[in-house]
Amino acid sequence: MIEVAKPVAFILCVVSLYALFIHAFLLPSNDMHEKICDCLSLLMLAAGTSLISGLIFQRATAGPSVRGAHLLATLPVQLFCWASSIMLVLFLVSWYLESHCIFYRDVQF
Repeated sequence: MIEVAKPVAFILCVVSLYALFIHAFLLPSNDMHEKICDCLSLLMLAAGTSLISGLIFQRATAGPSVRGAHLLATLPVQLFCWASSIMLVLFLVSWYLESHCIFYRDVQF
């Protein structure tokens, strides 16, 4: 049963991170504070999904020979850590560029 739960949990982890990426970068919004609150709620959902997936992966590898398997060493948790940190950096850079840089010419006829 655990061999079926591993890919399902991993796919749910990837889908939750994908939803966070879509909402943070591809959906237009005028209110930045509302967008940040929505992204934080999706980030918590992705974190919960990744932790549950990590526990499933840890349970699958924990046998009599592997007793010190850490939760942070599982694939879903590592994927969440890397993806969320990269998305945080990209979000901060895009927020800075949106508010401080102008990438078009002010053409007046």
